[in-house]
Amino acid sequence: MTNDPRPLFGRAAEQAAELVRSVRAEQLDGSTPCTEFDVRALLSHLTGATHRVAVVAEGGDANAVRPFAEGVPDDGWTAAYDEARIRAVKAWAGDDRLDAVVRLPFGEMPGRAALSAYVLETVTHTWDLSEALGRPRELDQELAEFALTVAQRMLPDEQRDENTPFATARPAPEGADAYGRLAAWLGREPLSRA
Repeated sequence: MTNDPRPLFGRAAEQAAELVRSVRAEQLDGSTPCTEFDVRALLSHLTGATHRVAVVAEGGDANAVRPFAEGVPDDGWTAAYDEARIRAVKAWAGDDRLDAVVRLPFGEMPGRAALSAYVLETVTHTWDLSEALGRPRELDQELAEFALTVAQRMLPDEQRDENTPFATARPAPEGADAYGRLAAWLGREPLSRA
Protein backbone atom coordinates (compact mmCIF):
# COMPACT_ATOMS: atom_id res chain seq x y z
CA MET A 1 0.00 0.00 0.00
CA THR A 2 1.27 3.47 -0.82
CA ASN A 3 2.53 5.71 1.95
CA ASP A 4 0.73 8.71 0.44
CA PRO A 5 -2.76 8.00 -0.91
CA ARG A 6 -3.41 11.62 -1.88
CA PRO A 7 -2.46 11.27 -5.58
CA LEU A 8 -4.63 8.16 -5.84
CA PHE A 9 -7.54 9.92 -4.13
CA GLY A 10 -7.19 12.83 -6.56
CA ARG A 11 -7.21 10.47 -9.54
CA ALA A 12 -10.12 8.46 -8.15
CA ALA A 13 -12.15 11.61 -7.54
CA GLU A 14 -11.40 12.94 -11.04
CA GLN A 15 -12.38 9.61 -12.59
CA ALA A 16 -15.64 9.71 -10.63
CA ALA A 17 -16.20 13.31 -11.74
CA GLU A 18 -15.86 12.31 -15.40
CA LEU A 19 -18.63 9.75 -14.96
CA VAL A 20 -20.83 12.12 -12.94
CA ARG A 21 -20.56 14.64 -15.80
CA SER A 22 -21.84 12.01 -18.23
CA VAL A 23 -25.06 11.14 -16.33
CA ARG A 24 -28.18 12.04 -18.27
CA ALA A 25 -31.49 12.95 -16.59
CA GLU A 26 -33.20 9.80 -17.85
CA GLN A 27 -30.55 7.65 -16.10
CA LEU A 28 -31.14 9.01 -12.58
CA ASP A 29 -33.79 6.43 -11.65
CA GLY A 30 -31.72 3.53 -13.02
CA SER A 31 -30.49 0.58 -10.99
CA THR A 32 -26.94 0.23 -9.69
CA PRO A 33 -24.98 -2.78 -8.34
CA CYS A 34 -25.24 -1.11 -4.92
CA THR A 35 -28.77 -2.46 -4.54
CA GLU A 36 -30.01 0.11 -2.02
CA PHE A 37 -29.21 3.00 -4.40
CA ASP A 38 -30.58 4.10 -7.74
CA VAL A 39 -28.28 6.42 -9.74
CA ARG A 40 -29.61 9.55 -8.02
CA ALA A 41 -29.03 8.09 -4.53
CA LEU A 42 -25.59 6.87 -5.58
CA LEU A 43 -24.67 10.39 -6.73
CA SER A 44 -25.97 11.73 -3.43
CA HIS A 45 -23.84 9.25 -1.49
CA LEU A 46 -20.71 9.76 -3.61
CA THR A 47 -21.02 13.54 -3.14
CA GLY A 48 -21.85 13.32 0.56
CA ALA A 49 -19.00 10.91 1.31
CA THR A 50 -16.56 13.19 -0.53
CA HIS A 51 -17.84 16.14 1.51
CA ARG A 52 -17.35 14.02 4.66
CA VAL A 53 -13.71 13.20 3.82
CA ALA A 54 -13.06 16.93 3.33
CA VAL A 55 -14.51 17.70 6.76
CA VAL A 56 -12.33 14.98 8.31
CA ALA A 57 -9.18 16.51 6.81
CA GLU A 58 -10.25 19.93 8.03
CA GLY A 59 -10.33 18.56 11.58
CA GLY A 60 -14.09 18.05 11.79
CA ASP A 61 -16.10 15.10 13.03
CA ALA A 62 -17.13 12.64 10.32
CA ASN A 63 -20.06 11.54 12.46
CA ALA A 64 -21.50 15.05 12.26
CA VAL A 65 -21.71 14.86 8.45
CA ARG A 66 -24.37 12.80 6.71
CA PRO A 67 -22.81 10.76 3.92
CA PHE A 68 -25.46 12.01 1.48
CA ALA A 69 -25.85 15.33 -0.32
CA GLU A 70 -29.34 16.71 0.09
CA GLY A 71 -31.23 19.29 -1.89
CA VAL A 72 -29.23 18.83 -5.10
CA PRO A 73 -31.41 19.35 -8.19
CA ASP A 74 -31.22 16.70 -10.88
CA ASP A 75 -29.13 18.99 -13.08
CA GLY A 76 -26.80 19.95 -10.21
CA TRP A 77 -24.85 16.74 -9.58
CA THR A 78 -21.79 17.73 -11.62
CA ALA A 79 -21.39 21.02 -9.74
CA ALA A 80 -22.12 19.44 -6.35
CA TYR A 81 -19.61 16.62 -6.81
CA ASP A 82 -16.95 18.95 -8.24
CA GLU A 83 -17.33 21.28 -5.26
CA ALA A 84 -16.93 18.38 -2.79
CA ARG A 85 -14.04 16.85 -4.76
CA ILE A 86 -12.08 20.10 -5.02
CA ARG A 87 -12.65 20.83 -1.33
CA ALA A 88 -11.47 17.35 -0.32
CA VAL A 89 -8.31 17.43 -2.44
CA LYS A 90 -7.45 20.88 -1.02
CA ALA A 91 -8.20 19.77 2.57
CA TRP A 92 -5.77 16.85 2.28
CA ALA A 93 -2.96 18.91 0.70
CA GLY A 94 -0.94 19.37 3.90
CA ASP A 95 1.54 16.61 4.72
CA ASP A 96 0.54 16.84 8.40
CA ARG A 97 -2.89 15.43 7.56
CA LEU A 98 -1.41 12.02 6.72
CA ASP A 99 -0.20 11.36 10.28
CA ALA A 100 -2.94 13.20 12.15
CA VAL A 101 -5.34 10.86 13.91
CA VAL A 102 -8.83 11.32 12.51
CA ARG A 103 -12.15 9.90 13.61
CA LEU A 104 -14.36 8.11 11.13
CA PRO A 105 -17.69 6.41 11.82
CA PHE A 106 -15.85 3.08 12.07
CA GLY A 107 -13.01 4.22 14.35
CA GLU A 108 -9.93 6.39 14.80
CA MET A 109 -6.92 6.03 12.52
CA PRO A 110 -4.08 7.98 10.92
CA GLY A 111 -5.11 10.24 8.08
CA ARG A 112 -3.32 8.12 5.47
CA ALA A 113 -5.42 5.07 6.44
CA ALA A 114 -8.62 7.13 6.45
CA LEU A 115 -7.90 8.59 3.02
CA SER A 116 -7.06 5.11 1.71
CA ALA A 117 -10.50 4.00 2.91
CA TYR A 118 -12.04 6.86 0.94
CA VAL A 119 -10.09 5.86 -2.15
CA LEU A 120 -11.74 2.46 -1.72
CA GLU A 121 -15.15 4.10 -1.31
CA THR A 122 -14.70 6.37 -4.33
CA VAL A 123 -13.35 3.66 -6.61
CA THR A 124 -16.08 1.20 -5.61
CA HIS A 125 -18.89 3.67 -6.18
CA THR A 126 -17.31 4.76 -9.46
CA TRP A 127 -17.56 1.14 -10.61
CA ASP A 128 -21.19 1.08 -9.41
CA LEU A 129 -21.90 4.21 -11.45
CA SER A 130 -20.05 2.89 -14.48
CA GLU A 131 -22.13 -0.29 -14.38
CA ALA A 132 -25.34 1.74 -14.03
CA LEU A 133 -24.41 3.87 -17.06
CA GLY A 134 -23.53 0.88 -19.24
CA ARG A 135 -19.74 1.07 -18.81
CA PRO A 136 -19.24 4.17 -20.97
CA ARG A 137 -15.42 4.33 -20.59
CA GLU A 138 -12.43 2.34 -19.41
CA LEU A 139 -11.67 2.73 -15.72
CA ASP A 140 -8.18 3.12 -14.19
CA GLN A 141 -7.04 -0.38 -13.23
CA GLU A 142 -4.31 0.86 -10.88
CA LEU A 143 -6.94 2.56 -8.74
CA ALA A 144 -8.91 -0.68 -8.48
CA GLU A 145 -5.78 -2.66 -7.56
CA PHE A 146 -5.08 -0.21 -4.73
CA ALA A 147 -8.72 -0.26 -3.60
CA LEU A 148 -8.71 -4.07 -3.59
CA THR A 149 -5.60 -4.09 -1.39
CA VAL A 150 -7.33 -1.68 1.02
CA ALA A 151 -10.53 -3.74 0.98
CA GLN A 152 -8.69 -6.97 1.74
CA ARG A 153 -6.89 -5.32 4.66
CA MET A 154 -10.00 -3.65 6.07
CA LEU A 155 -12.33 -6.59 5.38
CA PRO A 156 -10.09 -9.67 5.56
CA ASP A 157 -12.92 -12.13 6.22
CA GLU A 158 -14.97 -13.17 3.23
CA GLN A 159 -18.11 -13.57 5.37
CA ARG A 160 -19.72 -10.26 6.39
CA ASP A 161 -22.52 -9.50 8.81
CA GLU A 162 -25.35 -6.98 8.54
CA ASN A 163 -23.24 -4.32 10.28
CA THR A 164 -20.65 -4.34 7.51
CA PRO A 165 -21.33 -1.88 4.66
CA PHE A 166 -20.35 -4.50 2.08
CA ALA A 167 -21.84 -7.92 1.35
CA THR A 168 -20.12 -11.27 1.75
CA ALA A 169 -17.40 -11.80 -0.86
CA ARG A 170 -18.24 -13.86 -3.90
CA PRO A 171 -15.92 -15.57 -6.38
CA ALA A 172 -14.57 -13.29 -9.08
CA PRO A 173 -15.36 -14.37 -12.61
CA GLU A 174 -12.48 -16.06 -14.41
CA GLY A 175 -10.30 -13.48 -16.11
CA ALA A 176 -11.86 -10.58 -14.16
CA ASP A 177 -9.99 -7.29 -14.26
CA ALA A 178 -9.12 -5.39 -11.06
CA TYR A 179 -12.60 -3.84 -10.87
CA GLY A 180 -14.24 -7.23 -11.28
CA ARG A 181 -12.07 -8.66 -8.47
CA LEU A 182 -12.80 -5.63 -6.24
CA ALA A 183 -16.53 -5.86 -6.87
CA ALA A 184 -16.51 -9.58 -6.09
CA TRP A 185 -14.55 -9.05 -2.85
CA LEU A 186 -17.18 -6.52 -1.80
CA GLY A 187 -20.03 -8.86 -2.72
CA ARG A 188 -21.19 -6.90 -5.73
CA GLU A 189 -22.30 -8.29 -9.05
CA PRO A 190 -22.31 -6.55 -12.42
CA LEU A 191 -25.69 -5.46 -13.69
CA SER A 192 -27.22 -7.84 -16.18
CA ARG A 193 -26.94 -6.66 -19.76
CA ALA A 194 -29.63 -9.03 -20.99
